[in-house]
Amino acid sequence: MCSGGFAKCLGISLLPLAIICVLCNILLFFPDGKVIESEHITKQVWYFGGILGSGVLMIFPALVFLGLKNNDCCGCCGNESCGRRFAMLSSILFAAVGVLGAGYSVIVSAVAINQGPLCFYDSETNGTIWGYPFSEGNYLSDKNLWNKCQEPKNVVHWNLALFAVLLAMGLIQIALCAVQVVNGLLGALCGDCCGCCGGVI
Repeated sequence: MCSGGFAKCLGISLLPLAIICVLCNILLFFPDGKVIESEHITKQVWYFGGILGSGVLMIFPALVFLGLKNNDCCGCCGNESCGRRFAMLSSILFAAVGVLGAGYSVIVSAVAINQGPLCFYDSETNGTIWGYPFSEGNYLSDKNLWNKCQEPKNVVHWNLALFAVLLAMGLIQIALCAVQVVNGLLGALCGDCCGCCGGVI
């Protein structure tokens, strides 16, 4: 497959992943599907890892990758092959943007999963308060601890599931963008089709 066609496939794959990440981040604002006060929402939700990192910042590389297949740049001094090689090379910069965006989302999600959600719970020292009852991911191996959170209902399940999806989608996005870095380098060195070097591209 030509490098431009392969890049288009990557772009097609990245778009739905970006949409899923945006939706997951939006759902995190509504624990258990309910509207709650903004100060009772887990702080990592406000970092917009899914909306900005794996969402908006991923749209740009996805659209660039989609356009590489039909790139008709006249290139250097009218040499179309040179123009396409430059386009493939420039796609590496957009792939790097995608890696940074997805990486940000992965870090935010990992921290959120490790810390656990903000919820209303019975503190041993301060009574019933809003706070973070878990520490260093201890609740991940002990499901009985999940009952500590009284409000919002099922917030542990909700946050864990959605942040886990964001983490997984972010890792997939990083992998796809990394593949495009290699593909972009091959396209820049060989032209649109490595099997067509020196031929019609």
